[in-house]
Amino acid sequence: MAADHTRAPVLEALADYHRQGRMSFAPPGHKQARGADPAVREVLGDAVFLGDVLASGGLDDRLTRGRVLERAQELMADAVHADHTFVTTCGSSLSVKAAMLAVAGPHEKLLIGRDAHKSVVSGLILSGIEPVWIEPRWDAERHLAHPPSAADFEQAFEAHPDAKGALITSPTPYGACADLSAVAEVCHRRSVPLIVDEAWGAHLPFHPVLPSWAMDAGADICVTSIHKMGSGLEQGSVFHLQGDLVPADLLQMRADLLGTTSPSVLLYAGLDGWRRQMALHGEELLGATLDLAAEVRADVEAIDGMHVNDRDDYCGAGMADDLDPLPGIIDVDALGITGYQAADWLREHRSIDMHLTDHRRIGAQITHADDRETAGQLLAALKDLAEAAPDLRPGPRVEVPSPSGLRMTQACLPRDAFFGPAEKVPVSEAAGRIAAEMITPYPPGIPAVLPGERLTEPVLRYLLTGLEAGMNLPDATDAGLETIRVATRSLSND
Repeated sequence: MAADHTRAPVLEALADYHRQGRMSFAPPGHKQARGADPAVREVLGDAVFLGDVLASGGLDDRLTRGRVLERAQELMADAVHADHTFVTTCGSSLSVKAAMLAVAGPHEKLLIGRDAHKSVVSGLILSGIEPVWIEPRWDAERHLAHPPSAADFEQAFEAHPDAKGALITSPTPYGACADLSAVAEVCHRRSVPLIVDEAWGAHLPFHPVLPSWAMDAGADICVTSIHKMGSGLEQGSVFHLQGDLVPADLLQMRADLLGTTSPSVLLYAGLDGWRRQMALHGEELLGATLDLAAEVRADVEAIDGMHVNDRDDYCGAGMADDLDPLPGIIDVDALGITGYQAADWLREHRSIDMHLTDHRRIGAQITHADDRETAGQLLAALKDLAEAAPDLRPGPRVEVPSPSGLRMTQACLPRDAFFGPAEKVPVSEAAGRIAAEMITPYPPGIPAVLPGERLTEPVLRYLLTGLEAGMNLPDATDAGLETIRVATRSLSND
């Protein structure tokens, strides 16, 4: 029987909950907003609290006999051509960890693109998995990392035939995409699974012009953040499964190990509604979005000093295989300012927030929520920025190392360094020591330093000059980077 995508089981159950006037003597303690602070109710509105009910013993009965969430997951899986879908209210940071734990265990190897998000590194620390790092395809001119190629994974498997699987990030936060079909084929010839961190790709299944998405490309597990490019609320994430290389019950068990026992029905409702919206209207909505994005990209390109990265910048030999045009990455280097300065100016002077910022770029993410009015506000603000740029003081120069200079030796497992004996040393004395913490420029959230890596001068200079220029390093134990946490003794993988 064909799935009925006009249905939204979570939303329908929530409406039924209110229609029946259920009285709760269970959490949450605000009791449908009645106990919430009046000032909070004024800011948030009562609708937030009215959607905040228990998942079982509230939205569904105590034994979940209504199968509300199960039915919603089945519809989500059908919408994106997966065999199984699991939803989580703990973000894709949880989803990717669950996927990793379902594929490899302590001291087992997993091939991972070194452009992975910090949540992947957190998964390594928690699991004790041994990473085999696959170098991204570096654009040394633009200081950009694109996803590794299938040939890169092939070579790594030949060197590490005992690896339990592979993990790749595609699209990147910059919109660069891998040839996932080719990478999946490399994995499946060895009967091991491919995990795709597709956090930025929630929209990809719903329009044929967009890059191929992970399930259609043959990936085994795909992790997607619905709140990034979709209509879900923050922390709303799904992970999809297909094939028989990873048992569904094993993946569910690993996710249960990490997940909350108090999931947010509010987030479930957002996920459910987004699936229905995309299944019924996704191609139409995203078609209009792609048209709008093309107009915005052309108009930004016409602003002196700004360049919108496009397919010619990203795709080709030794670079990405495809491009998602919706992130809208704008290079402001020709304006003589940094991306940090540009983002700060736009927020302070034009109340515009950008989604991605680095030493030379800002990201203007376009989604199906945008229209010509919002696009017009963005363009006006960017034109004002270009006019204001000559009067801004030149930002401190970020000393970005060469691709080889960015890479440091993994001297021991991330888990061993993170949990092992450690001390803080002045940054001037840190080169040559083994890092015992993660240091991540955010956004995009790709760690520059991993626990277990042997620190080098070029990477330390990059972080120090980046911090001076406005780089955000939210996970450093010393926010000013005067000291760094390092292992007190030599550790190894032996």
